[in-house]
Amino acid sequence: MPVRVSQTSPPPLTSLLRSYDHVLLDLDGCLWVGGAATRDAPRALDALRAAGKHVAFVTNDTRSTAEEYVRKLWSLGFKAALEEVVTVGGALQHQLAERHGARRATAYVIGTPAILKHVADAGLRVVNGTPHAPQAEVVVAAGHDALVFEELRIATQALLAGADFVAAGRDRTFPMPDGMWPATGALVAALEYASGRTALSVGKPEPEIFATALDRLGPGRALVVGDRLDSDLGGAHAAGLDGAIVLTGATTHSEAHAASDPAPVAIAPDLATLVLG
Repeated sequence: MPVRVSQTSPPPLTSLLRSYDHVLLDLDGCLWVGGAATRDAPRALDALRAAGKHVAFVTNDTRSTAEEYVRKLWSLGFKAALEEVVTVGGALQHQLAERHGARRATAYVIGTPAILKHVADAGLRVVNGTPHAPQAEVVVAAGHDALVFEELRIATQALLAGADFVAAGRDRTFPMPDGMWPATGALVAALEYASGRTALSVGKPEPEIFATALDRLGPGRALVVGDRLDSDLGGAHAAGLDGAIVLTGATTHSEAHAASDPAPVAIAPDLATLVLG
């Protein structure tokens, strides 16, 4: 069940947030950067819950499972339930199961153990570490911190041999305390350039991941909040939802204010300012 917060005198929400029933929150660059919560973000989340708003956490981060995200949320002061977390790994699993699971296709996977598990749970046969990897029928690409050239080589060979190409998003970067780090989109760009193939991308900005979140939340008016113009704001627009941008991650003040197609319904220095003013 969604997490509820009981407060005798909850802080009032901004007029913008009062007009929505649901809030779909990004993680990296919105709720946290690296291992630290953004300013007063836990208090903002508590205020949303106290006001009766339903929340979902929608992320393109490929490094963890939904269970691991719940543990991190709690460790940083955010109250969260497993069913509120919608990951790109889950979207990837659904896509692969529909397209390749029934025939038990072979897959070469670039990604974390969490992504490998999603691929296996979709019904595909993961051939990483075997002589059959360069002949895999599907290449799955998701950014991870231990990426090595050998992974690029094997994936390129499989793609040139005709493998289907599925990617866990196209985010170019994600924010960390020491600056921006390359994300899945950088990996996908390298493989597309090397192979001449175009990946099928899942996750934000594809609208299905937002639809998954809304299916769990039920009917009502929803606001997407994130730090990226391309995946968060663009994805909200593709899903027919309003989007707001916070400036604690990938988007600068000037970039956010220049955005017009679509334009955000609000731009705020951080989540707490957006929610509480």
